[in-house]
Order: sequence, then structure tokens, then C-alpha cells
Amino acid sequence: MKIYKFGGTSVGSPDRFRALIPIINDGELKIVVLSAMAGTTNELVEISGLFSSGDRAGAENLTQRLRLKYHTVAGELFSDINWSARAHELIDEQFDFIVSLFSRDFSMHNEKRIVARGELISTALLHLLLAEKGIKSMLVPALRFMRIDKDGEPDYFYIRENLKRELAAVTDEKIIITQGFICRNVNGETDNLRRGGSDYSATIIGAALGSGEVQEIQIWTDISGLHNNDPRYVDNTVVVRSLSFNEAAELAYFGAIFFFFFFINPARMKNIPVRLRNTMEPEDEGTLISSASSLVDYKAVAAKDGVIAIRIRSGRMLMAYGFMRRIFEAFEAYKTPIDLITTSEVSVSLIIEDATHLDDILKALNAIGQVEVERDQTIICVVGDFRPDRVGSAPEIFEALNDIPVKMISYGGSENSVSILVNACDKVKALRELNKNLFPEKQ
Repeated sequence: MKIYKFGGTSVGSPDRFRALIPIINDGELKIVVLSAMAGTTNELVEISGLFSSGDRAGAENLTQRLRLKYHTVAGELFSDINWSARAHELIDEQFDFIVSLFSRDFSMHNEKRIVARGELISTALLHLLLAEKGIKSMLVPALRFMRIDKDGEPDYFYIRENLKRELAAVTDEKIIITQGFICRNVNGETDNLRRGGSDYSATIIGAALGSGEVQEIQIWTDISGLHNNDPRYVDNTVVVRSLSFNEAAELAYFGAIFFFFFFINPARMKNIPVRLRNTMEPEDEGTLISSASSLVDYKAVAAKDGVIAIRIRSGRMLMAYGFMRRIFEAFEAYKTPIDLITTSEVSVSLIIEDATHLDDILKALNAIGQVEVERDQTIICVVGDFRPDRVGSAPEIFEALNDIPVKMISYGGSENSVSILVNACDKVKALRELNKNLFPEKQ
């Protein structure tokens, strides 16, 4: 069995819906996880926002506009009048439900129920489209098996037991359709995973079923895998054909923004390969993420903007114990993660992204030593083979950055990456110079 997840752009129009059919109808058993149509979730969030602010007329007006948009899609999607009528009927059912909530008091529960409509509609439309084409499929609502616990984490035992019960009803269907993103919480209420949650849904399902049943998880988007540099700023980038889970996690965290690093973890936990593919170019093999590593000197480069550098200097650090603990306690007290850290005998430099409690943290640090802050910084992460027993690794990195001020270097904390801090204004130049130096054969 394989799991295919399709994002909002993959179901963004009637043509895109139809383009899914040859991809999923190949005779192999698969679970198809769908997002809402592109833009729908944002509009549903806006509807919910109007509802919460008391503008019920505005919420209903936007709801009717979105209803009309879906009726237009259904009118173009189906060629048979009977299947078209069924599609229009299910669309009205979903939007009538949203409108019915406006007569009640706003609650977070009702907000989640509104936002869930996008995935419920897209999966129902695909199910009806396949039926119109004479292709058997089964629609399994995610709300019957997907649940998070009191901490917002997947309840794997519940998911596994209930999903297996649903799959036991499969007869000769090869396509099982379900929703991404939506779930139930520990109280049984409609809830949702974090944004990007459809990717997360796919890997949670894979982990719940296990590697014995799931051979591969495929995440289909509008990009042909992960590139070796940021194509928005750098020419001549290429798709990286294979990455280890650790390499992919490093790249995702440090700027590969089209997928989220946390969604990899369930697949890594069960050692299920994840492949990133492009619905616009289905013949492209994409990027395979697995436990295997090819140990190439340099795999890819990513950049993370908007970080803050903090430097604490104090003579009291010299030959002292407990000093680092006091620094870390300042960040722990305000639940602020530290991205990178380097130390010397009399100073500590570290990087954070979340500035929510920055003033309070700086106040605590000023009691420890002299503090300097630099905002608008960028972390550049180079992923490759940086095992500690290697010799001669990384010279090309620093040759490329010879004319760029390097503010901080993190080397040795990971066998998979080197991270470098530069001013944000130097980011594009750094990415381009690294591309020329690390991947000369691609130029």
C-alpha cells in the first residue's frame, strides 16, 4: 500500500481534479489524502473571523460567495447531469451547515467545524468524480479515525485501531480517499492539525499502519521535489533526488518552506520512505527521503530569515560553573527555543527566531552580563557529509563566503549540516556564491 497526499493546488481547479485520475488509478492499493481546494481554508478562516467578531451578515455574505464558487467548479467538473446534481447537493449541505452555525454563539469548536468544510468538500467531489468515470473508490472520513490527545499529539493507538476497522470494509476498491488536516480532539470535537496538516495527516496514517503495510508516502505538490538551493534567488538549481530523514529535517527547519519539518517525524519513526512529487509533472521521480544516506559532500543549501542574534559577555564565565544554566533558564522561563549557540571563555552567542518575549529575556540576561542584540539576521544551512572523522570538509563553503561578513558558525553539532549566520542583506549573495562553489557541475 502507498499513501498519496495532494495539496490545495493539486485540486485547485476542475482540470487539476481530472489530472489526478491517471495518477491514482494505476491498479495499486493506496490511501489518497486530500487538502481543501487552494484558497478555501483561508476563506473559511476569514468567515470564522467575521463570525467571531459579531459580523454575522459579513460571514454569511462571504459564505454564499464561496458556495457559488464551488457550484461553478462542480458545474465544470462533471459531464453527467445526475452526478453533477449530486455534487451540487453535497455542496449545499456543507454550506447550509456553516450558515446554521451563525444562529449560535461563536465558539472555538464551531470555528474548527467551519474550517473543516474545505477538506470534506474536496474529498467528496473526488469520490463522485471517480464514480462518474466508473472507477471504484471508498470515502473514509478522517473524523472516524484521526484523533489528537490532550497535548495535541496524534493518538496513534486510537488512529491505528479505528483506521484498521475502516479498512476492513474494503473489498475490491483500490483507492481509499480521506481528508487531511482535520481530526477530532480528546473530547471528540472536530479539530485540526497544524497548518500544513495534510502532509502531517499522510505521515501519521503511514506511521499508524506501519512499514509492514505502507511501502511509501508520496507528497504531491506543485514543485518537483526539493531543490539544492532556493530557486527564487538562485539560477541553475536542481532537484535533490535523495535525502536522509536527518538531512531533510535540517533543510526544512532552516528554510525549505514548501514542506514542514515536523511532518517527517512520523514517517522517520516507522522508517517509511517519503517521496516529494509534482502533480504538474507526474513523470518526474521527485525527491526520496528515507533512512539511507548517500554521503555526498554537499547536498543542498537553505536560508532562514528573521532571526535574532544575542551575545552575552561576562568575565564571570571564566572558570565558572552554573553560568550556562542561568542563560538557558532565561529562555526556558519564556518558552523560547534557541536555534544555534556558540561559546568562548567569556561570551556566549545564540540565535532565536521567536521575539515574543525578547524584552523580558534581555532583562534577565542583563543581570548576568553585557548583552548585545542584532536583529534582521539570516541563518544559512549547508547540508552534506560533515562527519567528525572526515578531513578537508567545508573549505568550499568559506571560500564562497570570503567577501561576506560571517557573524557566527555552528559546526560539529550535526553530522549533516553546517550553519552560518550572516546579515539579511547578504543572504542572496551568499546563496549565489555557495551555489557556484558547492555545485560547479550544475552551472
